[in-house]
Amino acid sequence: MSLDDVVYVLCLLGCIGAGSYIRRIQDEQQRKLISTGLGIIVIVVVSGFHSLHCFISLALGSACVLLVEPSKCHLVTFVVMFGYLVFFRLFDFYLSIPGHTNMIQMLLTLKVSGIAFEKTASWKRLMARDEQTQNENRDVNSETTIEITDYDVELQQLSAAEILHYSFNYIGVLTGPYYRYRTYRDYFEMPFKHYAPSVESTIEKLKYAVFYCSIYLTTNYIWPLEYALSDEFYNERSFVYRLLYVWPVFFVFRARIYTGLTLSECVCTMAGFGAYPEEADASNGEGPRKRYQHLKRNAEKLSYNFTTIVNTRVLEVEKCWTFREGMKHWNVCVQYWLAVNVYKLFPSKKYRTGATLLCSAYWHGFRPGHYFCIMGAPFYVALEDMWHKIVRKDATGLSRNVIDVIFWIFKWFAFSYLGTAFLLSSFSRIWHFYNSVYHIGYISWLAMILLGLYLTNLKKAAERRQKRKLETEASGDRESTAIKEKAQ
Repeated sequence: MSLDDVVYVLCLLGCIGAGSYIRRIQDEQQRKLISTGLGIIVIVVVSGFHSLHCFISLALGSACVLLVEPSKCHLVTFVVMFGYLVFFRLFDFYLSIPGHTNMIQMLLTLKVSGIAFEKTASWKRLMARDEQTQNENRDVNSETTIEITDYDVELQQLSAAEILHYSFNYIGVLTGPYYRYRTYRDYFEMPFKHYAPSVESTIEKLKYAVFYCSIYLTTNYIWPLEYALSDEFYNERSFVYRLLYVWPVFFVFRARIYTGLTLSECVCTMAGFGAYPEEADASNGEGPRKRYQHLKRNAEKLSYNFTTIVNTRVLEVEKCWTFREGMKHWNVCVQYWLAVNVYKLFPSKKYRTGATLLCSAYWHGFRPGHYFCIMGAPFYVALEDMWHKIVRKDATGLSRNVIDVIFWIFKWFAFSYLGTAFLLSSFSRIWHFYNSVYHIGYISWLAMILLGLYLTNLKKAAERRQKRKLETEASGDRESTAIKEKAQ
């Protein structure tokens, strides 16, 4: 492990340990101040003077949230926060910035932009409610159908201090997960943290973190990414070896990511952060989807989960059969942010998927590998969907099991092939590697798309012939019936 990784892990372990103490603090304001103070300490420890980027961008974003009129503050904040990423990463070209600082800045961008989107959405509900109320004054028989909560009102009264506390809270400041301002507010206003199984959940997650870390250290020693950059790899290894090397390289990457994400979830669980009753029907990133405020009256009698802060569903990613399913289970809290704030709000339905993926690639960074990987995903998903309809959709029994396994193998090849571009990062490295394997991934996918289109057209033609045949037979039956009726 590099020194940065050691510092990173130590910071996460320190945050996990701090959670036990913070959870027991009775004064909520004191808890909030200590949580923010710890977050700032973590930022400074891993970033040094580069932490100035975080403070400057937060100041700019907060000004947009507070000073720009609510109807436009989400767009202005989005442009400012994502625009600052340009300056931040251009700065990185001239003076190297620690990778963990980049992650902190990325999460800060989502948080500040996210709270602006929430504020605008609540403002629109308030305006719609007021307009409906005015209409009701004219029509006494109508009833108000727009529900306004205290949270909607509170968002219109945000202060710079509250945005600072939310953005720099030590929980999630380093690796995530992304969570809404509502989840942050509930942590200090609801009693759920005191009754959730924090210690038990943390111990369970730590077991997985140790397992993932041991896999990472072992596999990274055997199959280091650096070897794929060496002359020996390209001059002395066979085409098959180079092509298959994408599997262990991406496996190492997954183990590393799983370790970091699981430890970051431990930070949440130990502090009781993101705990909600089962009845609240919480989802990843979003939090409760049902009313839950009344549940605090019997909080000690309820069962709890930490679904809100689960960022990657590891088992589902590994065992699901298709690429599409794997994407749904990966980095789900960030996907929630993208879905709510980009996909659903993008004005053109035709281009919203491309715009969302482009935003995701931009958020990850400016290096070509991010775009090779993320923007390549929808093309493989389209290919996979096509072949699902051709061979998998109607298969049953043993045939379905065999097809599922084939889809699973192709899924991991696609992930690994595209993910290797993400890891190699620069265009020259990516092109060198893909040249060494004759671009077999893209070529084979193109061939499968063409073959799939051909088979789909054949299938549609056969269906049309069958439909015409049935219509002809039905017409013939009607004519025969008419002749018999005349004869009678």
